[in-house]
Amino acid sequence: CKSVSITVNGDYIAAVGACHCTMCQRSNGVLFAAFEAAPDAVTYTGPVRTYESSSFAERTFCGTCGSALWLRDTGANSAGYEMMPGLFADAKHFPLISEIYHDRAPAYLPLAGDHKRGTEADYEAKNKHIKGVQG
Repeated sequence: CKSVSITVNGDYIAAVGACHCTMCQRSNGVLFAAFEAAPDAVTYTGPVRTYESSSFAERTFCGTCGSALWLRDTGANSAGYEMMPGLFADAKHFPLISEIYHDRAPAYLPLAGDHKRGTEADYEAKNKHIKGVQG
């Protein structure tokens, strides 16, 4: 709807990571995919609405049309942004570099390509604060 304008000007990763955890499947209807941008790289104008989506993260949406804008970890003051690639024309060229909760992916959505894949156990072993929350 163009009510919100977002600029990423600074450090970001020009590649996409995907998540198949249950929380992301329920929130997005299928999977979550995003690219990371540094906290000081993102500026925006317009009406945004932010909601606590778990004990460790918040999701932000356009306050006019409800389109998803980004996800942020609330566990650290300097948490970066996990930006929705569909909002940026150039992001259609970003490669898929990682997939977490790969063992939770639905049968109808296999992601092809040579990228890093991690299971629920792999990811939660490295991120103890979410153990059992997303599975």
